[in-house]
Amino acid sequence: MKKLAIIVLAILSFSCKKESQESFGTEEQTSAVAEEKELAPEELGKIIFESKGNCISCHQVDSKTIGPSMQEIAKIYKEKNGNMVAFLKGESEAIVDPSQSALMQANIELTKTFSDKELQGLEAYINSSLK
Repeated sequence: MKKLAIIVLAILSFSCKKESQESFGTEEQTSAVAEEKELAPEELGKIIFESKGNCISCHQVDSKTIGPSMQEIAKIYKEKNGNMVAFLKGESEAIVDPSQSALMQANIELTKTFSDKELQGLEAYINSSLK
């Protein structure tokens, strides 16, 4: 009986772990949504920001939480003529609060897997916070 309980718990543990570790959406799913609905870059960026990218867990529109606000990010990238897409690809250094860049590294590993269209959408969405 104990062996059966252990086996059942192991199966449940494995299936729960698998679901919790899955991505918020694959590139194909995000791209399919964008193409199906013909989303503007800002709209695609918002979807990615709030789901697949999990950016919203650290960044808010107008207030600093764990990371800088979207408005601060957009303002600094605009002022310094920075390349946000290059940063999200892991090809350039942080220009917004570089002391916090270590916290962003896990998400940079995620954003490195995004398509150029998705990264441009994220950039458009973040820049839209200045409007």
